[in-house]
Amino acid sequence: MRSIAGAVLAALLLPAPVLAEGEKAGEFDYYVMALSWSPNWCALEGDGRGAPECERGAGRAFTLHGLWPQYEEGWPDFCRTTQRDPSRGESDSMADIMGSSGLAWYQWKKHGRCAGLPARDWYATMRRAYGAVSIPEVFEGLDRRITLPASVVEEAFLEANPNLKPDQITITCDEGMVQEVRLCLTKDLQPRRCGPDVIRDCRLKDAVMTPIR
Repeated sequence: MRSIAGAVLAALLLPAPVLAEGEKAGEFDYYVMALSWSPNWCALEGDGRGAPECERGAGRAFTLHGLWPQYEEGWPDFCRTTQRDPSRGESDSMADIMGSSGLAWYQWKKHGRCAGLPARDWYATMRRAYGAVSIPEVFEGLDRRITLPASVVEEAFLEANPNLKPDQITITCDEGMVQEVRLCLTKDLQPRRCGPDVIRDCRLKDAVMTPIR
């Protein structure tokens, strides 16, 4: 009992992530780019929402979730900015790599405003970051459900992107499934080491990847 109480106390004393909601735009240290395995997102959330990117024949593999301004530890959210919000057309234009205009708009509202850029430039920055990453071919045509160590996903990205180092990429999981590949980038979109609150890899040995639809 004593050891359990000590573990609980230690957990309570751990510092919480810094969520600086409402901070000034443009004040951050680096970006985290998140790429979601779309079939798994559909299985966990998208199907229940009737998301169009989850329809049969959509053919989506890794899609862009977002490009998040980050502090060395913690991150800003919903920042104060003088930049106007994106037009409907500007958000619609991101659906090809993000899956929906709604996600693009939400990412702008929560994260994009923190970058200190006009909305159009923010969307262009996301597109550049996404376009600079090579998606491993082995995942592009996945036609059946597989289980694999999450570390294999990271290794595949490192092989496909020789400029990346292991401490610049991390894999996350959710409910036993590969959730996202997250890459840490400088403000000019060059790979850099991830901060301590980002670099925590999924360690599952039997993580699921569902097939492309």
